[in-house]
Formats: sequence, C-alpha cells, structure tokens
Amino acid sequence: MNDSLLRPLSDRPLAQGWRRAAIATLAAFAAAIPLACMAPAAHAERADKDKPLNIEADNMTYDDLKQQTIFTGHVVATKGTILIKADKLVVTQDPQGYQYATGTVAPGTPDANLAYFRQKREGIDEYVDGTAERIDYDGKQDLTTLTTRATVRRLQGLSTVMDTVHGSVITYDGQNDFYTAKSGSDVAGPGNPKGRVRATLSPRNGGAQPLAGASATLVPSTTLKGAPQQ
Repeated sequence: MNDSLLRPLSDRPLAQGWRRAAIATLAAFAAAIPLACMAPAAHAERADKDKPLNIEADNMTYDDLKQQTIFTGHVVATKGTILIKADKLVVTQDPQGYQYATGTVAPGTPDANLAYFRQKREGIDEYVDGTAERIDYDGKQDLTTLTTRATVRRLQGLSTVMDTVHGSVITYDGQNDFYTAKSGSDVAGPGNPKGRVRATLSPRNGGAQPLAGASATLVPSTTLKGAPQQ
C-alpha cells in the first residue's frame, strides 16, 4: 500500500495546498472587512434626484456664458432630503437636466462654520451628514465629495452618531452604498502628524451599551468542567 495513503489527510501535499489557499483567502477577506464596515447598509433616498432644488441666499448672480447660477451669503439649499449650507454655492445643470452644486467656505474657516451636507438614507431613520471647506454634489451619480478638513458621519435619527470618518477628501456614493476617504496634510495635527484617515465605527447591532447596575460579586467555582476540584 502507498505510504502516502496512510498519512493524515492534513499532511498530504494536496491538502497542504488547499490549506494554504484557504488561509490566504481568509487573510484577504479579513483585510477587506474594515473597508466593508464603512459602507452604508442602505441606499440614499432615491426620490431626491427628482425633487426641485430650492435655494435661499443673500445674493444671486446668473452667468449666462458659463451657464452657472452663483449664490452667496448664508446659502441654504434643499433638494428632497438633501441639505447643503455654505457661504457660496455654484449650481449648474446639464442638457439631460441633472443638477450639480459646489458649496464652499473661505480657507481656514473655523470647524463650526464649514460647509455642511446632509441626506436621508432610504427606508430607515438614518442620515449621512458631513462638513468640509468644499462640498460637491453630483446629481447624476448621486455622489457627494467633501474636500479639505472633511468629516462624514452616519446618524440614527438626527442626533445619535453611529460612525464618524475624518480625512482630507471623503466621497459618499449614494448609488452604491460606499464611502472612500483619503489622507492629506490639511488634517494633520499633533496627534496625527501625517494626516492619516481616522474613523470610529459602531457595531451594527446598535453599539455598545452603557455600564449600569451594581458590580457583580466574584465567587470561586467548586467545579471544573463538571468534575469536582481536588
């Protein structure tokens, strides 16, 4: 009889090859988990792209040559559940009727006064919101790009923060349920000298619960695996 047939299955070359392939596959999957955790579980509100764009501002200028409408001064724009606030908003529309908006504030504006974006997620009581010096909304692709000192958050309701992502450039793809974030010098600081992307992600079971109640009293066990201790 061939000695190889007497060896344990795990010692055979073919089994070892399968095992190495399985380990490599698991390792690749584990590396992808952090990125998958950042992806939203539901689409952005589908009806938003078909809603009219309403804008309030201190001033408005229409540039016929560039086919642009420029709003300045405490700009507030809404389109369905989408909300954009900025010091300046430039709006264009393509021949197919899709609308594009770029909201900006002056460089170095305090964090509390950065341009702001919010959009409801479809079918659930959750929102995605964010701040940055520049926010670009692409109505055709349902894509929002936040540039320079960008922060994006996932909210339950309008107040409970579940996930937070900080980076130099963050994109929120409402069509494909996906975030991407890039590092940059504009988010560098004493605790982050290289300006790396930083994220805080809550577990999808609703997050950690606060500690409550009295501390448990520890009592030595009198058994070990069902057998009395000697």
